[in-house]
Amino acid sequence: MTATEHEQDAAPSAQVGAPPSDGSLTHRQIMFVFSGLMLGMFLAALDQTIVATSIRTIADDLHGLDLQAWATTAYLITATISTPLYGKLSDIYGRKPYFTAAITIFLIGSLASSFATSMYMLAAFRAFQGIGAGGLMSLALAIIGDVVPPRERARYQGYFLAVFGSSSVLGPVVGGFLAGRSEILGIDGWRWVFLVNVPIGLVALVVVTKVLHLPHSRRDHRIDWWGAVTITVGLVPLLIIAEQGQQWGWASPRAWLCYGVGAVGLIMFVVVEALMRDDALIPLRLFRNGVFSITSTSNFVLGMGMFGGLSVIPLYLQIVKGASPTKAGLLILPLVLGLMIGSILSGQITARTGRYKIFPVIGVPLMVAGLLLLNTIGADTPLIRTDAWMLVFGLGLGMCIQTLVIAVQNAVPARDMGVATASATFFRQMGGTLGTAVFLSILFSTVSGKIADAFARIVPTSTFQNALHDPAVINNPANAPVIDLVRRGAAAASGSGTSVLQDSSFLQHLDPRLARPFLVGFADSMHPVFLTAAAVVAVSWFLILFMREVPLRMQSGIQARMAEEAGDPAPQPVADAPPLADLTAFEPERNGHPVVADGVGANPAGALMASATDDFIPIQQDGPSVYGWVRRSDGSGIVGAALTLIDSAGRQIGRDVTGSDGGFDLPVTQSGSYVLIASAGAHQPHAAVVSVNGGPVAVDVVLSGTSSLAGIVTVAGQEAPVVAATATLTDGTGEVVGAQTTGADGRYLFEELVAGLYTLVVSAESYQPVAVGVTVPGTGRCEQDVALQGGSRLRGVATVGDGRAVPDARITLLDRQGNVVAMTTTDDTGEYAFTDLPEGDYTVIASGYPPVASALRVAGGDQGRHDVRLGHPES
Repeated sequence: MTATEHEQDAAPSAQVGAPPSDGSLTHRQIMFVFSGLMLGMFLAALDQTIVATSIRTIADDLHGLDLQAWATTAYLITATISTPLYGKLSDIYGRKPYFTAAITIFLIGSLASSFATSMYMLAAFRAFQGIGAGGLMSLALAIIGDVVPPRERARYQGYFLAVFGSSSVLGPVVGGFLAGRSEILGIDGWRWVFLVNVPIGLVALVVVTKVLHLPHSRRDHRIDWWGAVTITVGLVPLLIIAEQGQQWGWASPRAWLCYGVGAVGLIMFVVVEALMRDDALIPLRLFRNGVFSITSTSNFVLGMGMFGGLSVIPLYLQIVKGASPTKAGLLILPLVLGLMIGSILSGQITARTGRYKIFPVIGVPLMVAGLLLLNTIGADTPLIRTDAWMLVFGLGLGMCIQTLVIAVQNAVPARDMGVATASATFFRQMGGTLGTAVFLSILFSTVSGKIADAFARIVPTSTFQNALHDPAVINNPANAPVIDLVRRGAAAASGSGTSVLQDSSFLQHLDPRLARPFLVGFADSMHPVFLTAAAVVAVSWFLILFMREVPLRMQSGIQARMAEEAGDPAPQPVADAPPLADLTAFEPERNGHPVVADGVGANPAGALMASATDDFIPIQQDGPSVYGWVRRSDGSGIVGAALTLIDSAGRQIGRDVTGSDGGFDLPVTQSGSYVLIASAGAHQPHAAVVSVNGGPVAVDVVLSGTSSLAGIVTVAGQEAPVVAATATLTDGTGEVVGAQTTGADGRYLFEELVAGLYTLVVSAESYQPVAVGVTVPGTGRCEQDVALQGGSRLRGVATVGDGRAVPDARITLLDRQGNVVAMTTTDDTGEYAFTDLPEGDYTVIASGYPPVASALRVAGGDQGRHDVRLGHPES
């Protein structure tokens, strides 16, 4: 913590519960908010692991083993569907009421689940619990984006990774302990699996109510109820078939009914979202943002490969390695460790450099490598090797998950933080559900054949035959089913695979020699799963390569939203900025709206240019308005630029501040000519005339940066400054932009430069001139140091024996290799001089009288002197 933060923490404004006035929170305030968020996230993460460990025991007690999947399916359906709804509503009405509502619903569902007396009742209560779970994770991530700038998020990332790590450890242990007890305090042990959520949830509710005070301006929007209905109609059948398809049959009549209803529901959802526009549950305009669309697709693909590939690892540990559910959960800790290392490492580097795209580019290949390495495991693979491969997979996963969330939060306007974060979670959950269903189906479809092949290979071996004839093995009733299976032949062995997945407990009682075909066959059946998962994950790598790396904001979501709301109208929704080359096109009309193509202003870079974003749809469709983007000369949007529209009398008509994409939107009450003024820090302000005639007018403003170029001129190899050197700067056309003379420290400075390519030429007396190409950015200072070669000077006088000067004597300078470097003649006073000499060894030859040669060394930057004494000619 910095000293400034300590001072802020001590200030009255930093007291818990006091909402920040300027949108900035101190470290102490952020940590109080995080305490509530971490409890909520711990609640959701712990519930997933603790229920997964104990669901078979619960199903046995409720006499519904064949219905246990419905308890998971019901929870998954409601959690997935409610996720985008939480995100949208929290953007409109604020995060706190919906986060507290999510915790409350989750608690009620947990309490009700503990009273279930049948699997159908448990499924219904779990569905209600899932409605709350859908908001716990997505809203917690959105609130993180609200209070912490993207560049600083790594500083707090370790806290949330600790939550996931601890839940991964405690969940299986606590779930196994509770489910293994017949009664605790007079209540069935498995019912405490749900009751344990109650005290944690109550503490989370109290903490969140007390500390979560975030400023929010309510926006009047329609609630997209039809969107919620149609997405439910579209997703429920698809999620049901994903969970139940293996039992029903993927081509059964019930499956085709689910496919049809789901497809119709999704088509209706897209139509409704298009009609709702900015009020949509998932506004379609967000998909015009390249970062949002690519990260959403990548999240779906990564979720599919990640959850699908990892869904078989617990089965491998329990069936092949004989681990209990609790032990299997602990054996997955290397993956959690890799996840934490990868996430913290990428986060810390991102905080220091502001670069983040490189991490999913590296992380996805690590995930693929981990899956390919897991493809090599078999029945005899040591656990240490399996754990090492899981560590590799976790490292890659840690570099991707948080980075993609940061990328999407950074790329959208602050007002869409909730819906964007929820959408990222939504697409990852959908991919995970589909991946789990598909890859478990691959496992189910291949396991019988693999076990039959293993029987065919292992039964003839002496080890297996000795077991078949061992009296102790024959007389043990637990071995009878396998002995009978061998006697019935390969057909019976082929049909035994499915029974292993339904109930593998008999393997623990078999003689290890008889159990080996089952273990080998199951391990072999996982290989197609890992190979397919690796191929699916690899697809996301090609998607991420095309993701544009938007510079990370230094503002939190709250501060960015305040900046967006500083103007009278709301900022323009996000849209990708087309490249600068596309901005010079002129079209008299686009989408029925006039486009300004020739703004009048003082900006030499070309002030107002027509936008080439043909699919852009402004919010103000019904009346006159001026909308567009403020960009730098390289085409990137400028955040926080101030736009003012005035009429011919100088009266202010409207004002706006650009959002994260540089977009603005200024409504106009009536048609006419106006002056649009744009200004931003470190940029030249700009003014232009805009003509409005009854409808929206699209304009783009390009602001020239007030960049500077500075550096130090030194002697090469000595780092000594060169005083009075001349630095000349020319632009791309060869025009001289300016010239500077270095001072005593050797520094030069050019200010108020427009971004672009320049040529810097530095020259100084006694030095060889140097030319350097320089790229000046849109804003900020560019540093370019220059080292001058040579700089040495050699001078002297040629005389004869009596000291008389010799004019017109020829002086020749040779280098170490005997090459002529320079030649001159003495003047009337007998003096000569050589300049711009590099450091080195030389030979001076004087002629005109009997020639004289002498060797000497010239040091860099030296002002040397060497007099020559010539001999007299004979009379």
